[in-house]
Amino acid sequence: MHSPSARLATGITAGCATLFAALSLTACQSQADRDDARAATLPTARVAAAQRGSISHVLTLAGQFQPYQAVDVHPKVSGYMRTIRVDIGDIVKEGQTLATLEVPELKAQLQQTVFQVDQSREEITRAQHEISRAEAQHQAIHGQFGRLQQAAQGHPGMIAQQELDNARAGDLSSEAQVDSAKAALAAAKQHLGAAQAESSRVEALHNYTNVIAPISGVVVWRYADTGALIQGGSNSNTQDLPIVRLSQSSLLRLRLPIPEADVRYVHQGDVITVRVDAVNRSLTGKVVRFTREVSPDTRTMETEIDVDNKDLAIAPGMYANAMLRLASVDQIVTVPVEALVIKGNGRAVYVLDDSNHVHIRSVQAGIEGNKLAEIKSGLQPGERVILGGQDHYQEGEAVNPVVAEEPSSETQQETGGTIDLNADEQLDNQPSAQAPEERRAGSAGVQQRNAQQSGVNQPDAHQPRAQHAGGGAR
Repeated sequence: MHSPSARLATGITAGCATLFAALSLTACQSQADRDDARAATLPTARVAAAQRGSISHVLTLAGQFQPYQAVDVHPKVSGYMRTIRVDIGDIVKEGQTLATLEVPELKAQLQQTVFQVDQSREEITRAQHEISRAEAQHQAIHGQFGRLQQAAQGHPGMIAQQELDNARAGDLSSEAQVDSAKAALAAAKQHLGAAQAESSRVEALHNYTNVIAPISGVVVWRYADTGALIQGGSNSNTQDLPIVRLSQSSLLRLRLPIPEADVRYVHQGDVITVRVDAVNRSLTGKVVRFTREVSPDTRTMETEIDVDNKDLAIAPGMYANAMLRLASVDQIVTVPVEALVIKGNGRAVYVLDDSNHVHIRSVQAGIEGNKLAEIKSGLQPGERVILGGQDHYQEGEAVNPVVAEEPSSETQQETGGTIDLNADEQLDNQPSAQAPEERRAGSAGVQQRNAQQSGVNQPDAHQPRAQHAGGGAR
């Protein structure tokens, strides 16, 4: 048993401990109240952390397939249609006979040219014989003149001078006859050449009565029937109808109208994703050619992609939704666009340190989308930046941060025509910057968004959209 004095000491000790604990709890509660009161007096700032992600700018267009080549086949000569061997939808090969014309007068002309060629050959034969006769006669006359001249020289006065002169004249005359016969042979050969040329011309015209396919393709239309009188396509100004129209559909041209603001991003070899809803097919192509000229009416530049269509599944005239990546950056530091402000000639962000004090820091911005902007330098991933109302805060000021969850990546879409409702599923599963309402509006035929979305927003190519007047989120 304890003595009364011991029990008194124990009670005093316990009472002191209880009193100390109560005083400590009261002091802690007072400190917490003071901290809460101090935090309540600090300005609130909505902040987001810089993250690593990607930003893409995609142009979605409605294009139309065109045949690689389309030819209206006209006959060279006029005549009556004897047979036509093809009809709409037939697949033909280059050099295949499409139709045959009946031109009776061409047959007569061809036979006449054959006779002329034969006649020219006979003239050549006759001229050759004439040369032989003239040369033989000249040889005899020339020999006779030689003998008379030799006798006159051996026996002066025996041969009369008149006789010598007549012999000399006969010799020269026979020599001229030889030259004349040779000229007649040359003329006969020229006549033969002309006759052969005329015969070739008429024969070529006669061959045109067989109308052949200049290219391999599909007969997309037929304009003539058997027995019809067909006018020859003698010049390019003729208004006469062709026999058939051929379309080279095994290789198609997909033509896309690139808006003026995006022309600078188009290069040969750029990859384009194409969706053909009519045949439920997706394919990838490359920019092959473009006009390098903006149409004054539509303010667009025609751009072409060659599409292989050996199975002829895609018909010329079909529409396709095409997506062209104008600009894309990966593994970059991104912040919400509203974190950027203009400071002098550059850009800046308001950064919070570990003690939630504000520091204004200059940064170099890159590509900007609707929601995110690329930070090339001046900011590291994980650092917090203030979103909106930056002019309400001062350098070194303490704030009460409210963290906002923001995406790290963005795909900004612009449409120059009918937008594909399934486009988002074909963009590497990246989050789309469009709201559902915007996509529904695009599918109804929105031609363009506002002017700020006409191209990839570079710091030197857009209005100061990050500069705020009066604070608050945009």
